[in-house]
Amino acid sequence: MNPAPTSAPIRTGADLLCESLLAQGVDHCFANPGTSEMHFVAALDRQPRMRCVLGLAEGVVTGAADGYARMAERPACTLLHTGPGLANGLANLHNARRAFTPVVNIVGDHATVHAPFDAPLAADIEGLALPMSNWVGRSAAAEGLGELAAEAVQQALAPPGRIATLILSADHSWSPATAQPPAARERPRAQVPDEHALAAAAAALRRPGAVLMIAGPALRDEGLNLAARVSATTGARLITQQANARVERGLGRVMIDRVPYVVDHALAKLADTRCLVLVGAKAPVGFFAYPGKPGSMLPAGCPVIVAAAPHEDGVAALRELAASCGAAPEAHRPLLASARDLPLPAGALNAAAVVRTVAALLPEDAIVCDESVSSGRDFFELSWHAARHDYLQLTGGAIGLGLPLATGAALAAPGRKVVTLQADGSAMYTLPALWTQARERLDIVTVIFSNRRYAILHGEYAQVGAGAPGANARRLFDLVDPELDWVALARGMGVVAERADSAERFNALFAAALKQAGPFLIEARI
Repeated sequence: MNPAPTSAPIRTGADLLCESLLAQGVDHCFANPGTSEMHFVAALDRQPRMRCVLGLAEGVVTGAADGYARMAERPACTLLHTGPGLANGLANLHNARRAFTPVVNIVGDHATVHAPFDAPLAADIEGLALPMSNWVGRSAAAEGLGELAAEAVQQALAPPGRIATLILSADHSWSPATAQPPAARERPRAQVPDEHALAAAAAALRRPGAVLMIAGPALRDEGLNLAARVSATTGARLITQQANARVERGLGRVMIDRVPYVVDHALAKLADTRCLVLVGAKAPVGFFAYPGKPGSMLPAGCPVIVAAAPHEDGVAALRELAASCGAAPEAHRPLLASARDLPLPAGALNAAAVVRTVAALLPEDAIVCDESVSSGRDFFELSWHAARHDYLQLTGGAIGLGLPLATGAALAAPGRKVVTLQADGSAMYTLPALWTQARERLDIVTVIFSNRRYAILHGEYAQVGAGAPGANARRLFDLVDPELDWVALARGMGVVAERADSAERFNALFAAALKQAGPFLIEARI
């Protein structure tokens, strides 16, 4: 006897939402769903074009969406469970917002008919979303979810890149929908910089003591080469922000310097600045306030000229500046990184040895995700002479981004080796990202700077004038009693892991890890 035929599933609002995201070019969903999102999950199940990636914590989900979009140059969507799920992911949405990363959040909510009961997970989702979002929309009916999805993607893509949060009521997700997904919309373009601002910037760059600071898309090859031509022609010093979303670096590329993190070092580097011209960048300020030290890193009274704001076309601005100053096509050649002998270190393993080995052995076209915090600061200058690579940083200061950032970057750029420079303390915030890397078979080498302490907090304690840390302070700064066993932690997540306590051992492990496929973690005991 044949079983009764199964009726075709009813097309729902969730189907319309999913179809509309795909139509707008969103084909990766980083998710940690719950009951309110089950109909959206069912819709995803009917769409094999959508790659669904599970994160075991919401900070992994939002951080991976950040890394994906930085490399793919288009948004992924996240799927988060009600207000508390969104709240768990807010720290890395803060980082994404500071990086101008396009992200579309889908946040499930209770059905509208259930809202009056004030169920345990009920929350002010709009109130939670707004501080880390540039746009927040809420579903009004199943039939409107296509247009709402298209609007969310447009909002996320608006230059320089924004966070869009769409709140999806469960009953709108499960209700029938007959509307068709909107056609793909044209990507919003960056605004043309103001010609008067560009003229003022061109004049200022010719004056003694001028500094040209660039950020955003200007940190890719075309923008870097244009900026270097302007610098070489005018004599203006070229620099970038302390932390950036993505920089193209390595042999044959422009050796751009950056503002140091430490206030005294930043003040010294910028002490001779007589005028600052910004292209997509923000004027440098201290990360924190310190007793007796200024908040701005510029000399008092230093004028700041915005040639192009972050939402404007910085590369177009640099083209105009290069033309205005008469920069020759090859003027930037002296500023390009050349080959440099980087011998592998030997003996005791320390942070300097780790970064030297990474710079020396880094493969061509790698992606480096840097959340080494204090331990890896020497890498930046050394990596001018490494193989060509993309360099992704922690932009918003909310630690716990490194592991998920690498996860998303690897998904966006299959075939490229990803290297994560990761401080041990901040890695614990989003440790489950290692499980996602193992499940997705991602080609990531994670280097843990295992100094068993929040080293940066020891430095900050001194910087604020608090003296030497005593017993209570050390209990808040040091990761001992017990120490973290990174090999065991990684293996427990399905990641191959080994430990190095000498430079020679680290050299061998890093070289071996680069040759293997799949995730590999090295605990560097420094």
